[in-house]
Amino acid sequence: MKITHVEVLRMQAHAEPSNNWLFCRIHTDAGITGLGEGSLQYKDAALAAEIENFGRYLEGKDPFQIEHIWTSLHRRVTWTGGAVTVSAISAIDLALWDIKGKALGVPVYELVGGKVRDRVPLYANGWFSMNRPSAHGPKGDGLAGREVAAWYAEQAQEVVALGYRCLTVYPFGGEQVIPPERIARGMGIVRAIREAVGPEVEVAVDVRRRLNVWSARRIAQKLEPLDIAWLEEPILFDNAAAMAAFARSVRIPVSTGEELYTRWEFREILEANAVGIIQPDICHAGGMSELKKIAAMAETYYVSVAPHNSNGPISTVASLHLDMSIPNCHMQELFLNSVDLYQEVLTRPLIIEDGYGAPPEGPGWGTDLDDAVLAQHPPAEFIPIESEPYRAF
Repeated sequence: MKITHVEVLRMQAHAEPSNNWLFCRIHTDAGITGLGEGSLQYKDAALAAEIENFGRYLEGKDPFQIEHIWTSLHRRVTWTGGAVTVSAISAIDLALWDIKGKALGVPVYELVGGKVRDRVPLYANGWFSMNRPSAHGPKGDGLAGREVAAWYAEQAQEVVALGYRCLTVYPFGGEQVIPPERIARGMGIVRAIREAVGPEVEVAVDVRRRLNVWSARRIAQKLEPLDIAWLEEPILFDNAAAMAAFARSVRIPVSTGEELYTRWEFREILEANAVGIIQPDICHAGGMSELKKIAAMAETYYVSVAPHNSNGPISTVASLHLDMSIPNCHMQELFLNSVDLYQEVLTRPLIIEDGYGAPPEGPGWGTDLDDAVLAQHPPAEFIPIESEPYRAF
């Protein structure tokens, strides 16, 4: 079997109206195709070009030689690494595993070691959309602090009623130095959620690396009595020593990793014994091949893996295959405001029940993209920075 050509597909991600999901479909002369995803929010043009250029190299190659292809794309190019190149490698890697699974008639999780669990606990994100696409809930909607907190509490109760036992929230947006009024607003939200869901539901707080060390310590001290599951990306991810020093100075578990790429970038954070949970993204950090290696490295440091996943349906399916096969999986992120579109565009739906997930049964990923549905959701146009929801740092 040989690769004949590589196709790039895109669709609008309605959870963020100006964001798109980007897929890679690899075709072979045996008529078997494989799907990958490299969604890289607001960098569509660069990612598509990288995949298409790599596709010229892939033509005529044996799709079963996944390790050789991965290494070639990563080590034998000029200016390797970084978000665009590694996301392109991720998409191609995922598509190759899908081809191999389909050709051999087995699910991908069987190819990478077999199941260690039958279903994966999910942690809910994207649940605070307030009946409109929004990543971070109400901000400038004319609501007072107590009204905002009450709204979050009500939404959180609805999530728990669906069976989810862990949810994450972004209460501390804004500039890196946090003033008292932002602390008060954020604490009001987290406290209201904790009181609404009770002590047996996990609540994680994602800072999205918005704060400096001094500010992050202030909120960590105040969050401690609320029994937070983890504090995600409290500071920038690119200084392992600073992250380790911060993590040791607080009494809340710390997580990071959604913006780290490949085992080489995770090595430093693991060697620093900085965090108890890492969150690599299967669309960004090197695909199935690389995340298996990152997870194995993490296990030697007694670190759990909770894969980041703010992307599209193939990302979610592939993440679940990974989770089924690694013993140190903690939980899998799932964006609830994207689930309906996932199920619409997948030919076989994800299995989601009582706060747990599993991939569809079948060879490869167990599912494909419905091209007719894909055509109904053409990609959105956007302006970098202006269209992104994170301008207020």
